[in-house]
Amino acid sequence: MEHSKSVNLDSIKNYSDYYKNNQISKIATKALSKSSIDNICYDLDNAKKMNHKFSVDIQTMAATDQKSSNRCWIFSSLNILREKIAKDLNISNFELSQNFISFYDHLEKANYFLENIIETANRPLNDRLVNSLLSYPMSDGGWWDMFVGLYKKYGVVPKEAMPETYQSNHTFAMNDIISSQLRKDAAILRKQISEKKDISEVRKLKDNMLKDVYNIIAVCFGNPPETFDFEYVDKDKNYHIDKNLTPHEFYEKYIGADLDNIVSLINAPMENRPFNKTYAISYTGSVIEGRPVKFLNLTIEELKEAAIKQLKNNEPIWFTCDCGKYANRDEGIWDTAMYDYESPFSVEFEMNKGDMMAYRESSPNHAMTLTGVNLVDGKPDKWKVENSWGTEKANSGYHIMSDDWFDKYVYIVCIDRKYLSDEQNKLYDQEPIMIDPWDPMA
Repeated sequence: MEHSKSVNLDSIKNYSDYYKNNQISKIATKALSKSSIDNICYDLDNAKKMNHKFSVDIQTMAATDQKSSNRCWIFSSLNILREKIAKDLNISNFELSQNFISFYDHLEKANYFLENIIETANRPLNDRLVNSLLSYPMSDGGWWDMFVGLYKKYGVVPKEAMPETYQSNHTFAMNDIISSQLRKDAAILRKQISEKKDISEVRKLKDNMLKDVYNIIAVCFGNPPETFDFEYVDKDKNYHIDKNLTPHEFYEKYIGADLDNIVSLINAPMENRPFNKTYAISYTGSVIEGRPVKFLNLTIEELKEAAIKQLKNNEPIWFTCDCGKYANRDEGIWDTAMYDYESPFSVEFEMNKGDMMAYRESSPNHAMTLTGVNLVDGKPDKWKVENSWGTEKANSGYHIMSDDWFDKYVYIVCIDRKYLSDEQNKLYDQEPIMIDPWDPMA
C-alpha cells in the first residue's frame, strides 16, 4: 500500500479491520455507549489506597470556595496567612478577604497591560508579543510573586471588611468587559505614540483609562475599605474588637510574616531548561514595582525534600499543578493509577514530564495548599491538599495526591528559604533567564 499525505480509502479499510479484530475495542464500545470514560476506566483497588491518613498532618481550617472564578492562587495564598491569625487569636474559623486582593490585582493588571502596550507600541500588531498581550488583557490567574507584590502594596483585610459579591464569585463576564475596555484603550495609546505624543501626555491619558477600569471593578466588587474594625469571637466565646485599622496595620499586627523569604521552586525537566538555573517570565505580572515572577528549576526530588522539611515544621505550602489529569473531583483524589485509560483504547499515553510540557500536554493551571504528607520509611507515598472548591465534595474540601502524581503533575512549590540549602539559596539569587509569556514554563 502506497503511503501519502492524505488519508486514503485503503488506509481507512486497514484502520477499520484493526478495530473489528480487536476484542477489547468491541467490549469497550459496548461499555462506553452507556457510561462515561472515567467510570469505565476507574480502578477501585488503587483508589482504595488513597485514604486520609497522614504521618505529617497540619490541622487547618475549613476549605474555602473560589466558586466560578480563577482566583485559586489568591485563595491558597490567603489560606496560608489566615492560619497564623486563627492560631494566635484562638479562632476556630476565619477567612481573609479574597475580594480585596482580587480588586487590586485587577487594577494592577490593567496598569501592567497598558504599560506593556506603551512599551511595545512601535511593534506591528501581528508581532507575536503584541498579539499575546492583546489576547488576554484581563484574567484572574496569577503567581505567588504577584501575591507578594499585592500584599506589600495594599495589605490585607478580614473577609467581613470586604465580603464577596456575585461578580467576585463569577468573574468571567467582568473580565470580558475590562478586556474590551483595555483593547480600546490600547488602540488609542498606540495611535498617540505613533503620532509622537509626549510620554507624559500618554501616561496622563493612561491614568484616565485606569480611572474607568477602577470604576468597573468597584461596581462589580465594591470599593475597598480604607479603614475597618476587626471583630471576632474566640473559641472561649469571648468577643474582641480592634477599631479603625488600615489594611497595612492589620497585616503588620496580626500576620507580620515576611513573605519575601518564600520563593518558587519549579520542576520543569525540559531539554532547553537546565536545572539549577533561575527563570523569570517576561511581560507577566501585576504590581510593576513588585518582584518578578521568578522560579529556580530543580529536580522533583529536591522539591519534595524541601516541601517535607517545611510541612514537618507545621507550615503549609502554596503550590501549583495540572489539576485536570487523573482526577476524581467527587472523591478528591489525584492518582495516576486510579484510571486505566490505555486498556479500553489499546494505546499507550505515556510521556515524560518534559515532553508533556514542551508539547502542551500538561501545564500548571491550579494553585492549592499542601497541608500534609504520609511518609513510609522516610519516603512520601501520598500528600494532603487543602483546595478552594468548597466543602461539599472530597473530604470536606481536602484532597489527596499520590506521590507518583506529584512527580508528574506538580510544577511549583513555594518554600521558605530557611528550608533550602546554602547552594540552593545561591542558585535562587542568580540573574534569571527571561522566558516568553507563551513559554511552556509560563
